Amino acid sequence: QVRIVESGGGLVQPGGSLRLSCAASGTDFHAYVMEWYRQTPGSLHEWVSSVNSDGSKDYVASVKGRFTISRENSENMVYLQMNNLKREDTAIYYCRAVRLGIPYWGRGIQVTVSS
Repeated sequence: QVRIVESGGGLVQPGGSLRLSCAASGTDFHAYVMEWYRQTPGSLHEWVSSVNSDGSKDYVASVKGRFTISRENSENMVYLQMNNLKREDTAIYYCRAVRLGIPYWGRGIQVTVSS
């Protein structure tokens, strides 16, 4: 079992920035695929970004150039730096760890972009 805890959400104005943090348990964190998803009311989870165990990263097209994912294996942490936020980025953001092919989800954290 991998426990996931997100933090760092909140209310921000359009054009602003937030950094989401995700803490994951386990002694083999370096081997996890770490991902961020988001969900708005009435919709399915949308994949946002991933960072693999080899450090390779990927992003959904709508956030490329604005969001940056990173991981710190020594601290079992993954981050999502979100810059130039737009109203359409408003969602509940979820961190997901994939360990040995099994996904583990956090409870999610609200990000609201509004003036």
